[in-house]
Amino acid sequence: MYSNIELFTMILVIVLLTKPVGTYMYKIFEYKPMKLDKVFLPVENFIYKLSGINAEEEMSWKKYALSFLLVNTVMMIIGYIILRIQGFLPLNPTGVKNMESSLAFNTAISFTTNTNLQHYAGENGVTFLSQMIVIVFLMFTSAASGLVTAAAIMRGLSRKTDGLGNFYADFVRVVVRLLLPISAIVTLILVWQGVPQTFAGKVVVDTLEGGKQTIITGPVAVLESIKHLGTNGGGFFEANSSHPFENPTWLTNMIEMLLMMLLPASLIYTYGLMINNKKHALVLYISLFVIFILLAVGTVYAESHPRVAYSKLHIDGTPYGNYEGKEVRFGVSQSPLFATVTTAFTTGSVDSMHDSYTPLGGAVPLILMMLNTIFGGDGAGLQNIIMYTILTVFLTGLMVGRTPEYLGRKIETKEIKLIALAILVHPFLILFSSALTVMLKVGASSVTNPLYHGLTQVLYEFSSAAANNGSEFAGFIGNTVFMNIMTGLVMFFGRYITIILMLAVAGSMAEKIPVPPSPGTFRTDNALFGAIFIAIVVIVGALTFFPAIILGPISEFLSMT
Repeated sequence: MYSNIELFTMILVIVLLTKPVGTYMYKIFEYKPMKLDKVFLPVENFIYKLSGINAEEEMSWKKYALSFLLVNTVMMIIGYIILRIQGFLPLNPTGVKNMESSLAFNTAISFTTNTNLQHYAGENGVTFLSQMIVIVFLMFTSAASGLVTAAAIMRGLSRKTDGLGNFYADFVRVVVRLLLPISAIVTLILVWQGVPQTFAGKVVVDTLEGGKQTIITGPVAVLESIKHLGTNGGGFFEANSSHPFENPTWLTNMIEMLLMMLLPASLIYTYGLMINNKKHALVLYISLFVIFILLAVGTVYAESHPRVAYSKLHIDGTPYGNYEGKEVRFGVSQSPLFATVTTAFTTGSVDSMHDSYTPLGGAVPLILMMLNTIFGGDGAGLQNIIMYTILTVFLTGLMVGRTPEYLGRKIETKEIKLIALAILVHPFLILFSSALTVMLKVGASSVTNPLYHGLTQVLYEFSSAAANNGSEFAGFIGNTVFMNIMTGLVMFFGRYITIILMLAVAGSMAEKIPVPPSPGTFRTDNALFGAIFIAIVVIVGALTFFPAIILGPISEFLSMT
C-alpha cells in the first residue's frame, strides 16, 4: 500500500515539475531571454573571455562532436593524473594513498562518461581534494556533456540550417544556469536534513559500549546533490545512498529519487518545444511512464512477496518481504522504488544492495539498463529515445509501403544505417564482454556466486557500464586489473560511439529540406504511435537480451520453484 502511494506521489510531483523545468531548459538551449540574465550573463562572459570562446560560432555536427570529445578527453587525462598522485596532494586528512593505475584508469573514464562505476570505497579510496576537483567536478561536466549533445541533436531535427549550435557556449550555459543553481539549493536542503558538509575528516566518538569509534565525514552534501541531479551515482561512502550520511531520512530518500527523475523527464517536454510538437512529446512521455510504472510495481511486488525463496529456506519472513541487503528505514517499499528509478534514469545511486534482491526483483534493474531507453540519464537518455522513435517511424513506413518521414524530413538509408549501428553497440558491448569474462579464468574469478546468479552478476556489471549507470551487484569483485580495463573500455565506447552516431544523424537530418505533412504522413502524436513505440522498444530489447535473461535471473527463479 505504502509503495503505491510513494510511487504515484513521485510521479505526480515529477509531472507537475516537467513543464516549468522543461521550459527553463528550452530557454537555455535556444538562448531565450531570462529574468536572471543580469546574474548569469556576466559569469558566462567572464568564462568566455577567460577561455577564448567565441560563443557566436555555429558548429557543424562534426565540429560539435570533435569539441565534445576533446573537452572530455582532456578532463579524463587530468582526472587520471590527479588520482595517481592524490597521496602527495593536500586535503588528505584520512591518509589515502595514490590510486593504482588500472583503478585510476577505470575511475577517470567512469566519472567523465557519467557512469560513476566505483571499484573503490569512497571514504578510503580518494582524498577530499580528489572528491572535489575530480569526482564532483566531473559529475557536473559529464552531466552537462550529455545535456548539450542532446540539445544539439534536438536542434538538428528542428532547425532549417545544418549548424547544431556551439558546444562550448552550450556547455557553459548548462553548468551556470541549470546544474549549479539547483545543486546549491539541494545541498542546503540536504545539510538541513543531516548530510555532512565539512573538511573535518575523522571524528572520534564515544560508543554506547564505552569504547571509541572513528567516523569519517567530509564534503558529502555537495556531492550528493549533483550526484542525483546529474544522474551520476558515485557515492562518497562505499555504502552509497544506504549510508546515513548520504541519505539520512525518508525525506532525503524521496528528494534523491525525484532529483534523478527531474531532468530526464523534463527533457521530453523540452524536446516537444524544440520541435514545435508538444503532442508528440506527450505521447513519448506517457509511453515511457507506462513501462516505468509496470516495472516499478513488479520490482516492489517481487521484493514484498519472496514466498518461494523464503519458504525453501524455512524462514518465516514472508509477511514482511525480503529485507536482506536493505536499510530498515527504507524497507521493501522505498528500496525497490529507488532501484527502479536509479536504473530507469541511469543514475546508479543505490540505497540497498541489488545483489540481495530476489531473482525477479533483481531482473528489473538489469532489464532497465539493457533497454537503456526508459527515460535514461541526463541527455543520453533522450538521445536513445529519439533513436527508437526514428526506428519506429521507419519500420511503420515499411509496413505501409511509404517513404518514412519524421518531423517533415525523410528518413533514408544513411540515417537508418547510423541508427542501426547505434542500437547494436549497446548489446554488443554487454554480451561480448560478459561472454569473454565467463570464458576467461581471470574474469570468472570476479564472480562470487555459482550458476545463474553468478551469470546475472556478470551481466549486471557490463550492463551498468554500457548504460552509463554505475550501480553494482555488490557481491561482484570489480577491482581487478582485468575488470578495471574491461569495464573502462565498455564505459568509454558505450558513451561516445552512440552520442557521435546520433550527432551524425542530427547533422544529416538538418541538411534535409522539410516537407509539409500530407494525408499519408504517419502521425506520431496519437495513441497508435505510442503503442507501436512501446512494442518496438520491448521487442528489440527482448530479441537482443532475452536469451541472456533466461540464463540468468529467470533460470534462478525457476530453480527456486
